[in-house]
Amino acid sequence: MNTPSSGLHRPVRGSERSLAATRILDLREVRYRHSERGTERDYTVIAAPDWVNVVALTPDAQLVLVRQFRYGMDDFSLEIPGGVIEAGEVPIAAGLRELEEETGFAGGPARLLGSVHPNPAIQNNRCHHVLVEDAARTGTVAWDADEEIETTTAPVEEVLAWARGGRITHSLVLSALFCFEAWWRERARGLT
Repeated sequence: MNTPSSGLHRPVRGSERSLAATRILDLREVRYRHSERGTERDYTVIAAPDWVNVVALTPDAQLVLVRQFRYGMDDFSLEIPGGVIEAGEVPIAAGLRELEEETGFAGGPARLLGSVHPNPAIQNNRCHHVLVEDAARTGTVAWDADEEIETTTAPVEEVLAWARGGRITHSLVLSALFCFEAWWRERARGLT
């Protein structure tokens, strides 16, 4: 946890109750009390498991992309592979699993590029960005019952241009590509 040194007062967490539970998240109401003023308020919190996004780089400098239907936006979205980290699973293992399940690609070495809070105002989870090098199509997909995914590859620079130009709009994918781009530029300069 981050502890502010500027004199900010950390609210005190109080009671909590479930408002709704689904297969992918719990909606909770959490009471907080301001530690100095004593004011109290209920806040809505989305409790979800951590997620992983996978930047999969092929030996010929292509990135593995997926196009899939996203129910929230009621349309198809161009993204990198990713999904929910299972209980007890570490982000890199989850990334390798999700990559193969969604695309039939596998590879290695794999490393963590970074982690972000998807929306800390209302969510408690993190999204971890995993880089998998030497990705190659080696297996068959194992989609969830409600998934239908088109897999493709595209040159790194083209994908980064799509991210900058608005063709890729998923914020967590953009975050992963931003982390990857820093690594990619360092690699090109011989710094990694």
